[in-house]
Amino acid sequence: MTQILSNWDALDGRRKLVIVLSVAAAILAMVGIGRIASQPDMALLYGGLDPASAGEVIAALEQQGTMYEVRGNAIFTPSTDRDQTRLTLAGQGLPTAGGVGYELLDSMTGFGTTSQMFDAAYWRAKEGELARTILASREIRAARVHIANPQNQPFSRKEEPSASITVTMARGQLSGQQAEAIRHLVSAAVSGLPPRSVAVIDSEAGVILGAGESEVAGLAAQNATMARAETMKSNIERLLAARVGPGRAVVEVNIDADMDSETISERIVDPTSRVTVSSDTEEKSDSSSGSGSGGVTVASNLPDGDTDATGGSSNSSSALTRERLNFEVSETRRERVTLPGQIRKISVAVIVDGISETAADGSKTWKPRPEEELTALRALVESAVGFDPARGDVVTLETLKFPETGGEGTLMSDGSGGFLSGDMIRLLQTAVLGLVAIILGLFVVRPLLSKAPEMSEPELAGQQVEILAEGADVTADIEMAANEEIEDAERSKLKNLRNVISDRSEESAAVLRRWIEAPENTRQSTS
Repeated sequence: MTQILSNWDALDGRRKLVIVLSVAAAILAMVGIGRIASQPDMALLYGGLDPASAGEVIAALEQQGTMYEVRGNAIFTPSTDRDQTRLTLAGQGLPTAGGVGYELLDSMTGFGTTSQMFDAAYWRAKEGELARTILASREIRAARVHIANPQNQPFSRKEEPSASITVTMARGQLSGQQAEAIRHLVSAAVSGLPPRSVAVIDSEAGVILGAGESEVAGLAAQNATMARAETMKSNIERLLAARVGPGRAVVEVNIDADMDSETISERIVDPTSRVTVSSDTEEKSDSSSGSGSGGVTVASNLPDGDTDATGGSSNSSSALTRERLNFEVSETRRERVTLPGQIRKISVAVIVDGISETAADGSKTWKPRPEEELTALRALVESAVGFDPARGDVVTLETLKFPETGGEGTLMSDGSGGFLSGDMIRLLQTAVLGLVAIILGLFVVRPLLSKAPEMSEPELAGQQVEILAEGADVTADIEMAANEEIEDAERSKLKNLRNVISDRSEESAAVLRRWIEAPENTRQSTS
């Protein structure tokens, strides 16, 4: 401790200031290292919440005494407590994103609640539950659902309900496939709501699916066409690799598909062809006979006339036959539905490498493949893709020289650091601060504290006499060495002189400076 104090007293004001600042920097570095090491790792708790929901979550965290940070519209908590915090907040019904749900019906009682009030609350709860379900997707930041359910009135036609959904994406734009999925979700949750009556709107991109629009069929057909082209490509490459070798053939397949859907209904009636469906025969016969008085004459009107004359008899009969035949005319009904994805044309482009031959001296020569081999390969490709000239299919196969490939290169790594990958940044920060502290301690503080104190005047005078005496002895030695004939000895003496001066450079410089600054008589007496 005494040595340290004596060294400190021997320093001037500038060096003391440097030491104080260095020690302060080292202390701050150590404090920073300790703070970084003790600071917990923060993880995302919730992001993209509306201000009202975020305020409720922050109030609950403060009530629980949980540490949190707010960064923009995101809330961060210690990673070790994040899962437990989420479960606790979920038990309290937080965050309330998407509005209220069926819990809105819990506050309603039978007293003072009309049917209209209950219906309004029910549809409001239905909209909130659907919005919560839509928000379960990580790519959707906000969602609102509006359902229009018309009331049934007497003597009026029944109207179908309709709905509209507005979503706000966290990043990017809502795709057609996602919009169709949201449409079917809402349609299945509301009774009597057809999918065509649901509109999906992106708050940034506008209308994605309007009423009556559908994109699922087109997307599915497009994906199926692309998958079919990739399958054809892989089949052709595998087929060619068996002949020319792997990696020596490049194949591209393009399928021109019709993405329009069409429904055709056809009815054909053949008037010349008929079939008896049913037959009905009805037969009816009737007969009658009778007798009557004679005819009316003059004699029969007289008192004595002939009244006993007898008349003749009469017979009658009738017969009726009726037959009814029902015929059905031959009829053919056809309904043809053309789905998207029908192939209109297939184009295939194939490049195969030529033949490389190595000479005896190691040189390589390249030549194209013969035309007979190209014809056989083209026939194989046509068979693999189902070539149809009537459809306008095109297959192009050429042999060209491929560029020489370099070495295999180095293996790419995923850059993962094992169990240290998550804390790598913190470890680097700690290492840098520690290195700064070590550098300040070793190269600034330690040299200043270990520097020898300045000598007093008597000590300097004594060392001056000793150095001058040693210098005189060295000079005598140099003169004696100069008289010698061996140059090696002279170099040895000179080397010894240089070593003496280099070992005591500071003392020699101080003595010479004082000797030069001394009066002339003093220098002469010293000499």
